[in-house]
Amino acid sequence: MSKVCQITGRKRMVGNNVAHSKLRTKRHFDLNLKTKRFWSESEQRFITLKVTCKGMRIIEKVGLDAAIKDAQKKGYVNLV
Repeated sequence: MSKVCQITGRKRMVGNNVAHSKLRTKRHFDLNLKTKRFWSESEQRFITLKVTCKGMRIIEKVGLDAAIKDAQKKGYVNLV
């Protein structure tokens, strides 16, 4: 599975390493991505998601079910 947050849809960014001589080479800015299990009260089961720390804060703020519903509407998460 790719390195994409299933709640926010964030992906890694591409930028440049800039040397002292101003020589530029490509580099990647990776996400702070964690695999985390969340308890769903409505389904009475654990749901495993790959989320960033910002995604965890969103889940904590609006709730798991609302965050997953919004992410499914945007096409970020695909749960069975």
